[in-house]
Amino acid sequence: MTSAIRLAVDAVVFGYADQRLQLLLIRRNIPPFEGEWALPGGQVSYEESLEAAVERELKEETGIGINYLEQLYTFGQPGRDPRNRVVSVAYFALVNPHQFELAAATDAADAQWFPCEKLPALAFDHAQIVAYALKRLRAKLSYEPIGLNLLERDFLFSDLEKLYESILGWKIDRRNFRKKFLSFGILTETTVHHSGHKGRPGALFRFDVEKYLALKETGFLFDIRTI
Repeated sequence: MTSAIRLAVDAVVFGYADQRLQLLLIRRNIPPFEGEWALPGGQVSYEESLEAAVERELKEETGIGINYLEQLYTFGQPGRDPRNRVVSVAYFALVNPHQFELAAATDAADAQWFPCEKLPALAFDHAQIVAYALKRLRAKLSYEPIGLNLLERDFLFSDLEKLYESILGWKIDRRNFRKKFLSFGILTETTVHHSGHKGRPGALFRFDVEKYLALKETGFLFDIRTI
C-alpha cells in the first residue's frame, strides 16, 4: 500500500550584502542529509496556510522575518525526499540581512548567508529550486522594482546600480540606467548626503512605495529591459 503524499514548503531567501546577492541556508541536524546545507522549510501543518508555514519555518530555523514573499513553483518529483512522497511548494523571499540576527533552531544546527556564486552542495533537490528562483528573480527585476526590498531605506544610487549588476550578472550602462530609473519618478532624493566608498558625497534616495502602487493602478509600466 502506498503512503499518503505529504505537503511541505521550502523558502529561497535572497539577501544583499557586501555588494553580492546572498542566499540563506541552514545546516540540517537530522537525517536525511544530516550535516548538509539546505533551504529552510518543512512540512505544512493541517491548520495553517502555505504562507503561514513558510513564515513559521523561517522564524523557527533562522530567526528572520520577510520583506517580500512570492510563491515560486511546486516540486513533486518522486524520490526527491528519501523518507516519503513529499510535494513541496517553494517560495522565494527578499530580505535585508542587516535587519536580522540569524538564530538556528528546531531542525537546523546552523543558519548562514552564502554568496550565490559560491554555494555549497545542497540537500534534496534544492539546487534545482535555487536555480529556478534565480531565473525568476532576474526576470522579474526587469519589470518590477522588487530589488529595492534588498536595500536600506535610504541608499546611494550607486548601491542600486551595484545591486542590479550583482543580480543580473553583467555590467549595466550606468548613465542610461540612472536616467531611466529616475524617469519613473518612484525614487525620492533626500536632503542627506553620504560619502560612500570614494569620491564626493552623493545624495541618498528613498523608494516611494505609495507612489509606485498608485502608478500601478493607472497602468504604469516599470521596464528597464532596454538599458
